[in-house]
Amino acid sequence: MADAAFVPMTAVAKPLRDRRLITRGLDRCSLPVFSAWLAPWFVMLAVGLYATYLALRFGLNQTNMDNRFAFGLWIFLDLGVIALGAGAFFSGFLLYIMKLRELQAVINTAVILGFVCYSGAIAVLLVDVGQPLRAWFTFWHPNVHSMLTEVTFCISCYLAVLTLEYLPIVLKNRRLKQNASFLVFEWELHRLVPLLAGIGTLLSFFHQGSLGGLYGVLRGRPFAYRAGLGIWPTTFFLFILSAMAVGPSFLLLVLSAVEGITGKKLVAADVKMTLGKISGWLLIPYVLLKSVDTLVWLHSTSRQAGFRPWEYYCWKPFGFWVLLAEIVVCGFVPAILLIRRATRSRPWMLVLSAALACTGVLLNRFVLTIQTLALPTLAFDKFMVYYPNWQEFAVFGAVVAYAVIVYSLSYRYLPLFPQEKELNRVSRS
Repeated sequence: MADAAFVPMTAVAKPLRDRRLITRGLDRCSLPVFSAWLAPWFVMLAVGLYATYLALRFGLNQTNMDNRFAFGLWIFLDLGVIALGAGAFFSGFLLYIMKLRELQAVINTAVILGFVCYSGAIAVLLVDVGQPLRAWFTFWHPNVHSMLTEVTFCISCYLAVLTLEYLPIVLKNRRLKQNASFLVFEWELHRLVPLLAGIGTLLSFFHQGSLGGLYGVLRGRPFAYRAGLGIWPTTFFLFILSAMAVGPSFLLLVLSAVEGITGKKLVAADVKMTLGKISGWLLIPYVLLKSVDTLVWLHSTSRQAGFRPWEYYCWKPFGFWVLLAEIVVCGFVPAILLIRRATRSRPWMLVLSAALACTGVLLNRFVLTIQTLALPTLAFDKFMVYYPNWQEFAVFGAVVAYAVIVYSLSYRYLPLFPQEKELNRVSRS
């Protein structure tokens, strides 16, 4: 899909007014072209906001969810984008705590992606709860025995951390830097970034795990229930490791997409290879532990609950192919491709491997969200079929549109890539 917003700007007779907001030395398209790029995304956002109004005004009966199928497309979206947005906390951890300086070239994009993923996820949760005006009940009357309480606190706090990390990037705008107060404020915030990275890592560690632990403790759902280490089911640790593994891969995909759309080099090839290498070496232990966990669950945990292993996969459209696709095709295969320098050095193989890794984790979240509730748990239960309606898809699309709009504006008006000027100067010479 061509992105007209990022086409290199052609010569014009008179500079457009917003050129004064664009960082000196960066080549961006004209304002009319950029507006044409944003227009369909604003339309998608408007449709999603209308669907949101319907859900909040008339209730969740506007959706295809019900008392039996309480989790649907929106919860899958939340779990998915929060896993993909893990590149923000993990990149910050590697850069500021582990001193992996190569990631300085991509940390701004990682922060913005984390910000739009988490803010979008919280917005969808407010719609899914159906009573956003009572959202404060979670904080004032917390259920201390629920993992969702910990998730709510950690996600809210981490969004605040991401906002504080995003502010210094915004304050680097060409016009804002002319204000001395903003310049001082940006410098003071920049000094806090390593501390914020550490806090963000701690918060993300717990809420990623609790999102997985939420499913692992569902004794009434043998498909999701797992034995645990102490009070933590194995899904607690698998969610953490999987999010850390695909965060760099998603960051790599976004960078490659923006470069392909703009026709510019934004990040050096060795930085992309580093992101792929990190993902690959983290995918290896994740897939191995996931395989062991699956075998123990099939042959021990589920049997103790009275279910034979093949019973979970005898319902269409779910079959053993889902398990093989998640663990083998989207697990072992991208892990092996990413740890080998020969395949990482080929751009198309690098992107394909990262896409497979992200697909595998999204498939994992889909299975736990949808397949868990679809399967019967009692002899008289029936297989539950769930298809999202247009309102659910529209709200999903609104989050995507919001993310694209925020990132497009950030790309145009903020200096996101410290290597951009040098790389494109070299490519033009």
